[in-house]
Amino acid sequence: MITENKVDRSKLMDVIWDIQRKKFQITHDDISKIAQEFDMSRMELEGIVTFYHFYHRTPCGKYTIYLNDSIVSEHSGRPEVLHAFEEALGIKLGRITADGTFGLFKTPCIGLSDQEPSCLINFKPFTNLTPEKVRDIIGRLRNGEKPSKICDKPKTNIRYTPEPERTVFFKPYTTYSSLDKLNEYEPSEVIELVKKSKLTGRGGAFFPTGLKWQFCSQNEADIRYIICNADEGEPGTFKDRVLLQEHPELLIEGMILAAYAIGCSQGAIYLRAEYMYLKKELESLLEEYRNNGYLGKDIKAKKPFDFDIYIHMGAGAYVCGEETALIHSMEGKRGEPSTKEYFPVEKGFNGKPTVVNNVETLCAVPRILNMGLDKYLTLGTEQTPGTKLLSVSGDCGKPGLYEIEWGMKLREFLKLIEARNTKFILFNGYAGECLSEADFDREISGKNLLADDDLLHFKDTEEYTQKMSGKGLRAGGSVMIFNKGRDLLHVLKNVADFFVAESCGICVPCRTGNFLLNKKIDRIKLGHGEEKDLEEIKEWSKIIKTTSRCGLGKMSSTALNDAIFKFPEVFGTILSENTDFNKAFNLDDATIDYDHIINEMTSDYD
Repeated sequence: MITENKVDRSKLMDVIWDIQRKKFQITHDDISKIAQEFDMSRMELEGIVTFYHFYHRTPCGKYTIYLNDSIVSEHSGRPEVLHAFEEALGIKLGRITADGTFGLFKTPCIGLSDQEPSCLINFKPFTNLTPEKVRDIIGRLRNGEKPSKICDKPKTNIRYTPEPERTVFFKPYTTYSSLDKLNEYEPSEVIELVKKSKLTGRGGAFFPTGLKWQFCSQNEADIRYIICNADEGEPGTFKDRVLLQEHPELLIEGMILAAYAIGCSQGAIYLRAEYMYLKKELESLLEEYRNNGYLGKDIKAKKPFDFDIYIHMGAGAYVCGEETALIHSMEGKRGEPSTKEYFPVEKGFNGKPTVVNNVETLCAVPRILNMGLDKYLTLGTEQTPGTKLLSVSGDCGKPGLYEIEWGMKLREFLKLIEARNTKFILFNGYAGECLSEADFDREISGKNLLADDDLLHFKDTEEYTQKMSGKGLRAGGSVMIFNKGRDLLHVLKNVADFFVAESCGICVPCRTGNFLLNKKIDRIKLGHGEEKDLEEIKEWSKIIKTTSRCGLGKMSSTALNDAIFKFPEVFGTILSENTDFNKAFNLDDATIDYDHIINEMTSDYD
């Protein structure tokens, strides 16, 4: 895969990874050498290296520890676990030990939300952490044991599937069985079958999969690409990780079927760095497919074709979940989204027609071929056939992975996961909706009947509940449950911090707007907020939504605005009325330390 300047920039991230593994940092001299090798300026390379969370320009330790800082992790005991790490290592978060052996850092969600608190040590997973477990891990590492030998194999926690004949993903599968269908179908017939299945993108955009394949196949080119987006960085989401653990063969066969359909000869799996521990097994499975003639030259089909797949490692950037940002990352650039002058199916990777589908989408295709179109269309609803994978975490009795048929009521789903006293839900992660009891009678659907600004048309939550009951609730994959003991504003602050950190910064309204929204939340939490602050949040949110290039900016303020509308009592109790009076100020709380001292002094005199 050579670019126009004859330098294969797609290998850049691999080179940076190799150096960091050996040196535990990217030095000044490394930057100079890499820049020369790839015929680029040092300044451009600095911009690329510093763009990604897991590349370090300063030492990060022989054992680099990344502790998840998502809100679910915090509610599960992260503060105590962090304290245990700091105590065991003798350093604070963001530091390395004096001898350079350990580095302790925070990182956003690592795809283990059902097994929190969790961390990565040299990208090996450690789950269900406790202070005792932390002390044991550090002791064993100091004694020379390797992270790979003492890490956990993340549980798949598949909690529910429909009856076997109505299950799509999590049931036994005979390897290569869907590829036998290649002898029965012309490429165009595969596309037509996928179109008729009404399969849509399961990464959150829900664009019709068959239509995307058709558009790509119709663009003349000497080469086409297919990329699997395995960069599921949305907090609370881990469905693709479970699929990669349980049925990676579905992904590979889905990519082969897509390649046959669109006339593609090269494919890539863009695997998020947080899932690096899955890479070795995936590469072994790819080799099996090559050895059996299903990857490489002259793949058996009605029309024999050439196709192979490689794995491209990400390096920690939430925005690379957006398809144009992902493509730029693969091309050895900063992972920034592009304007929509051209769509990837027209000009994508290396300027060639490219299909980008996520793991769940591609895994569905072999199942549809095997079970037959007619049977598949009987599942779910008429508009959205099939099943959906949902990653559940937070305040419920059964966190884990659920495969449900489209059309299930949210209230029924909450009962299924044993969620009690639920106050609010972050539905589809931080970039999704904030749901309240007003939403419990809505259907989990692939269609969202509520547009971005529709909340403005409802007088209050009572009217909202009446009109939205039974309406569609678009499900991307993450369901984070919060009970009535949780602080809504504290959760929203965690969400806002995430978007400030993860904005790529290319869109000024997104870069600056999310920072300002974060400050508004701080102001409200401190009790200095006024009604005008809520109005400004709505105004700024609209600007960010309408001017941002990608979904990060368009969705970053959704949960905040939902919460303001659905929980007016939370905001009303602490909003000031354009006066100097601070409703959040409590004299008893402010003097509690003073009272404690006085009581101790009094007891001494006694």
